[in-house]
Amino acid sequence: MLSWLARKIISRVMARTRAGDIGPTLALDAADVHFVFPGDNSWSGDFRGKDEHRRWLERLVRVGVKTDPDEVAASGLPWNMTVCIRGRSYMDAPAGERIYDNRFVIWGKLRWGKLRDYEVYEDTQKAKALDEWLAAHEQPAPV
Repeated sequence: MLSWLARKIISRVMARTRAGDIGPTLALDAADVHFVFPGDNSWSGDFRGKDEHRRWLERLVRVGVKTDPDEVAASGLPWNMTVCIRGRSYMDAPAGERIYDNRFVIWGKLRWGKLRDYEVYEDTQKAKALDEWLAAHEQPAPV
């Protein structure tokens, strides 16, 4: 039952992000959320707090990377819950060509419904290849 509920919530939150609204994702974050995206690319880093996470998510939406959950598993009690999401991330060029297609696993810890700590695992070489494509095509961030 817990995994079913977590899947419903995560699916809705990711759908809103795909539509350009990162508000529901940020609403799940604790004020001091800790987010790690391993690798050697422009997406990687060790991000602390909602502001850093918000900037990362804003770029994700701005460049057009989409995420879809395939499976969600949750366990634990409200004050110490673990969630695991397996899914895919992808991006299409304006002409419709799929230029990024990756699989991910997100491992997160929640306390009282707020995401405290999570890490994304994916093929970091594909993220690096996306960086190369974006270097040639990405629009600068609005000032």
